[in-house]
Amino acid sequence: MTLPRGFVDLPLAHRALHDVAQGRPENSRAAIRAAIEAGYGIEIDVQLSADGAAMVFHDYALDRLTHDSGAVRLRSAADLKAVPLRGGDEGISDLPEVLQLVAGQVPLLIELKDQDGAMGTNLGPLEQATAAALKRYAGPVAVMSFNPNSVAMMRDLLPDVPRGIVTSAYRYDEWPLSKSTCDHLREIPDYDRTGSCFISHEVDDLDRRRVAEIKAQGAMICCWTVRSLEVEQQARQIADNITFEGYNAALDA
Repeated sequence: MTLPRGFVDLPLAHRALHDVAQGRPENSRAAIRAAIEAGYGIEIDVQLSADGAAMVFHDYALDRLTHDSGAVRLRSAADLKAVPLRGGDEGISDLPEVLQLVAGQVPLLIELKDQDGAMGTNLGPLEQATAAALKRYAGPVAVMSFNPNSVAMMRDLLPDVPRGIVTSAYRYDEWPLSKSTCDHLREIPDYDRTGSCFISHEVDDLDRRRVAEIKAQGAMICCWTVRSLEVEQQARQIADNITFEGYNAALDA
């Protein structure tokens, strides 16, 4: 399985083309529209609502990004849609709304957030909700997660949708995981078993040998998160594409 060409040709706006100064919060419909108008691909995140909906939102809690507080997964989809995003004039969207908005105009990369933070096998509802929303979506789309078990489940639910693993240096002081779990995930051992065709790796760790090995297998190498043209130019010496924010990435890379 390979990614549609657009996932290599178009830089991916991280959480869409967000800029709260311009009224475009992260993962908002305004940020998605701006990315489409600029000609970028889009990366979004999904979290689970209390009633099993895939909501387009990055954080586990509402506090940073909204005028409310508490865990996303304790609120219904209807409640979340009514929660105002900071820096904008809209509430939180569900995935079907975003799919209807994007409508195949640009590539869409969906990150499924690990629901308990343990990178384990206690999952399923978010993957099922995401798969249900994507069943009839005809545009270029791919899915990914830090949790390889989530990626494996998406392989079973949507075998024809390209998938990948979000990967990291897994520095001990940056992750609420055991050292053994960090050591395990750092080596990206699940790439083959998940049937992945790409990784999105931490930008300041792209020179890792394992990344080169996976690239040699034919994988597309993306990276997160690029925040300047200078870093983009360095990253592209290894990465095939980038996710970016805070500046306008080059469209003719």
